[in-house]
Amino acid sequence: MKIDLDFYCDEKILPLHLWLHSKIPENMFEFSQYLGFLLFLSILTLGFWLMFFLVTFVSYWVGGATWEAYKEKRDKKKQEQSV
Repeated sequence: MKIDLDFYCDEKILPLHLWLHSKIPENMFEFSQYLGFLLFLSILTLGFWLMFFLVTFVSYWVGGATWEAYKEKRDKKKQEQSV
């Protein structure tokens, strides 16, 4: 049993592979769209690393500064009580 894979397209009868090939565009994206996509990926990556920096380093820095201020106040209070 033979299956006929011919389709009717634009008043011509084309085999299936030619019909599918005619539906796939050669250039799916323009060069400006490609550059826009690369710009989007760059901004997304920069944003990720900035968030990573802010969450890790800045929180560590603020936490350490707070801890040092607490220790200084505690030591100052101990000196006042011992005098």
